[in-house]
Amino acid sequence: MNQDQFNAFCGALKASTHIVQWGGSHVWKIGGKVYAIGRFSGKLAGITFKASDFSYEILRDAPGYRPAPYLASRGMKWIQCHEAPQLGGDELKQYLRDSHRMIADKLPKRLQRELGLDRA
Repeated sequence: MNQDQFNAFCGALKASTHIVQWGGSHVWKIGGKVYAIGRFSGKLAGITFKASDFSYEILRDAPGYRPAPYLASRGMKWIQCHEAPQLGGDELKQYLRDSHRMIADKLPKRLQRELGLDRA
């Protein structure tokens, strides 16, 4: 998944907003909360996302994945995908969808309704 594909995929997820910050990282948010970060050059190139407890335990030692620098060192369950072929395909897209959903589910109910995310 290159930068354009990453941005197109995240941009298609409901109520997503995009900003470039932190030295050129493409940061995707929902309700002002980060759910995905893409960096496509430099030492920490990769795609970072929030993971469920189960996924975190599986991915933290899997080839091409690692606990996300900075975030995981602070006890947060974030994973960075940093190598091909993991940087593409349906598996990574599902992890991004899951991250989006986990962050959306933690938003206040009022904000979920405003963003059209309530499941009622």
